[in-house]
Amino acid sequence: MAIKRMDNVGIVVDDLDETIEFFAELGLELEGRATIEGEWSGRVTGLRDQHVEIAMMRTPDGHSRLELSRFLTPPVVEDHRNAPVNALGYLRVMFTVEDVDDTVARLSKRGAQLVDEMVQYQDVYRLCYIRGPGGLLIGLAQELK
Repeated sequence: MAIKRMDNVGIVVDDLDETIEFFAELGLELEGRATIEGEWSGRVTGLRDQHVEIAMMRTPDGHSRLELSRFLTPPVVEDHRNAPVNALGYLRVMFTVEDVDDTVARLSKRGAQLVDEMVQYQDVYRLCYIRGPGGLLIGLAQELK
């Protein structure tokens, strides 16, 4: 049988509250918060001594989620936030928004910065990359009709 759905994308952050507020401004809804620790969780991740605060954020359509994680223990070991867009591994998450200019303006009030420029791809999209809380790379696209 094929996969049923993609459940969520996980992002490790250094400030959980700030990141929740940022994604709420973007339009995601906080589904819940929890602390994850214990022997069972370490068997899943391979981090036997983990103690993690998580928040699950849901897109308005209910089909996609971001799992935001702030590790209390063990400490974060690497930081990929300043990696260029051609770096190996997971890089960014992209959202389709109704009005990309308005979205960038609202998120700028929460510290977001354009990576370079807002561009238009043919008559299909206006899009940009921004750096969000803690330097997270986020893509924004507006479908042109």
